[in-house]
Amino acid sequence: MAIGRFFTRSSKLPTHIIIGSLPLLALTACMGADSNIVSASGPQPETSQADGVIRDTSNTASASASDDFTVADDTNVALADFFEDVDAANLAASPLGKAFRGIRDEDYGKWNDPSEAQELADFQRGQTALANMRKRFDQAQLSPSNQLSYRLFEYQMERSKNAFAFRDNDYIFDQMNGAQAQLPAFLINIHRVANVSDAQAYISRLQGIEPLMDQLIATSAKRANNGVIVPDWVFPYVISDARNITSGAPFDDGDDSALFADLKAKIGKLEIAQAKKDQLIAEGRTALLTSMAPAYKKLIAEMERQQAMGVEGDGIWRFPNGKEYYAERLQNYTTTNLTADEIHQIGLDNVARIHGEMRKIMAQVGFKGSLQDFFKKLRTSDEFFYDSREAYLNDANAKIAAMEKALPKFFNTLPKAALTVKPVEAFREKSAGKAFYQRPAPDGSRPGTYYVNLYNLKDMSKTELEALAYHEGLPGHHLQLAIQTELGNLPPFRRFGGVTAYSEGWGLYSEELGKDMGFYTDPYSDFGRLGMELWRACRLVVDTGIHDKRWSREEAIAYLTENTPNPDGDIRKAIERYVVFPGQATAYMIGKLKIKELRARAQDRLGGQFTYGDFHDIILRSGPVPLTIMEERVDRWIADNEK
Repeated sequence: MAIGRFFTRSSKLPTHIIIGSLPLLALTACMGADSNIVSASGPQPETSQADGVIRDTSNTASASASDDFTVADDTNVALADFFEDVDAANLAASPLGKAFRGIRDEDYGKWNDPSEAQELADFQRGQTALANMRKRFDQAQLSPSNQLSYRLFEYQMERSKNAFAFRDNDYIFDQMNGAQAQLPAFLINIHRVANVSDAQAYISRLQGIEPLMDQLIATSAKRANNGVIVPDWVFPYVISDARNITSGAPFDDGDDSALFADLKAKIGKLEIAQAKKDQLIAEGRTALLTSMAPAYKKLIAEMERQQAMGVEGDGIWRFPNGKEYYAERLQNYTTTNLTADEIHQIGLDNVARIHGEMRKIMAQVGFKGSLQDFFKKLRTSDEFFYDSREAYLNDANAKIAAMEKALPKFFNTLPKAALTVKPVEAFREKSAGKAFYQRPAPDGSRPGTYYVNLYNLKDMSKTELEALAYHEGLPGHHLQLAIQTELGNLPPFRRFGGVTAYSEGWGLYSEELGKDMGFYTDPYSDFGRLGMELWRACRLVVDTGIHDKRWSREEAIAYLTENTPNPDGDIRKAIERYVVFPGQATAYMIGKLKIKELRARAQDRLGGQFTYGDFHDIILRSGPVPLTIMEERVDRWIADNEK
């Protein structure tokens, strides 16, 4: 899973998207500008690029599919300038957006404004930009690449408009994307300290947490009073996060808290006088005690108040406009017009298919018994789990290293950014998801990071390690998102934005691609791959079950327990994620099925002319697009290269 939402009140937008001033954590405004993509064959010759597709002098399939253009004419130059201006206006309203991209200026010590007035201004800025684009530019007069950018900007603003209607349905505090954990995570993982000014900005952000949290608490209270309230089982997670963050020095006599330790470590690395270091640390200590501590005390009190209110049901069907809201979420995340019933049935059909493939592996390893018996063995036998975090991390790094060596045979384009694997920080590991990815900074100051949650090793099966590493790392999210970062010939909203069905569809596709590349030599690991795919098929069933068919959390847990091999803790955490993040989990399988369908079509029609590298270029070098546009591009590439 690529990280989705931040503490924004406009997180109705698709995963990875930044609209207006509100970035979504780690997959938003955190990329930058170099257009020189590194290819598997080494540096590229002089090229004409469009939509990120390499075009060189060789007669390859990918070359003939590219949109041959330059931006020499005034109209195309003007559109490029227009998109840069839109991006600059968005960044001017978003201190966090600038920080994700590595920009450190006068706003570096500020948080985003979460007020309703700012939210409306952000929305209106995007809609005004759309109207201006339509007024100023004739789409027919643009280059092919800019025609696509025009369409994608329209699509993005339409998503923004549809989501804005449901802006008050978002949870401010939950166990997946709540502000209580995302605020300190931002400071620890994004806020760099290279000099005294950066350290002062860190302290300024600490000082700003109380007024920011006051606004967020007030918004959460208002929504809860209007019926938009998390189920009662969510509150202990949020309260636990809040207490973890304010435990340890300087809040009590324990070891340094996560934020105090981070501040000390960053200041300690500065080449300044010790007296100045001591002064900065003392100021940070004061900010933690006078801003962070009271803010989180008020948060805990409000969460306890809301918990006492109690609600019936887990899904968003219980909201006043829940049915319409869920339909918008499904359309947003899948980029299709599939209904909840249709998605539910696609899930059931694929669960049956994958169960059949699993039974073949059961026979291969000589297991006697039912599929559910095999699931129980995988769920409960110690041989399928690690004894230490270090062992898990070592194996994950080894799988990624082996995959990296094999990439040139299947990819023409490789990312330049490095990838690192890290455990989720202690202060949020109890409530965080099992794994997620944070894309690299555009200036190279931060690598792409695959976070793995090792809070409970019994939730992290050995059988799934390989597929999970491919999904989050290579050739999954890191490869796709780092390449997107480096497509400097595209406008900022395409380099820095995203489409969930595209990115998560690619992540799931990457898991099975590992099989095509010759990996998963251990049948249990191959079973784990199928288990991961099964998991995404089941998501279609349980997400629609919870939010459309009014399943309870317990009913959804029972379905996964019966139909998947995953550990109990993994199952419970997943269902709790789907409850507070409606619709998002449906994008994975819908996107993957489309990519597989398009690849099979290309292999059938191109025969011996088909290469994985050329096909992957067509998918990756456009940047994220809706599935309908992805299909158009692949069909055009096929038609251009058929004999």
